[in-house]
Amino acid sequence: MSALSLPLSNHLLVALPSLADGTFARSVALICQHDENGAMGVVVNQASDFTLGEVFEQMEIDCDDGDLRAVPVLNGGPVHTERGFVIHDDARGWDSSLTVADGLYLTTSRDILEAMAIGQGPRNALVTLGCAGWSAGQLEQELADNSWLTVPADAALLFATPLEERWQLAAARIGVDLFRLTGYSGRA
Repeated sequence: MSALSLPLSNHLLVALPSLADGTFARSVALICQHDENGAMGVVVNQASDFTLGEVFEQMEIDCDDGDLRAVPVLNGGPVHTERGFVIHDDARGWDSSLTVADGLYLTTSRDILEAMAIGQGPRNALVTLGCAGWSAGQLEQELADNSWLTVPADAALLFATPLEERWQLAAARIGVDLFRLTGYSGRA
């Protein structure tokens, strides 16, 4: 990694208005892993066309909780879009988990969804389809190109803030008003 960056695990990338890429425009991505080989994260503010109930049905997992079934699944990014990723706060030994930070985990195994379906899952969880990936040096270059802000992640923003507010509120955590930046083309 270059001197420009530190490991950014447990940080949010907040797309600046100048980032016109359709996949990442106005996105907020949680970086789950970052090292000399590249970075991996999940977008945490873009709803997909799917609900958790539809995911349960596809995986043949029974769930009688209508509220849980109605929870939107997020578009986690353009990589591995057929694969589910669960960001959560439960330290139990799930079959396939990565510790993002103390109290924040990424799990990709079926057991966490089965536990959620019967009311025994994490207290806080986001389910995404797909993830985002950056090859070695790619994220550092995007940061140098001023495509992203970096903001320390926190549970309130991830689990308690409405999706449509995460982009602006994440930037506001470090004093940036994205609507005042050059390049923002808002709605009239």
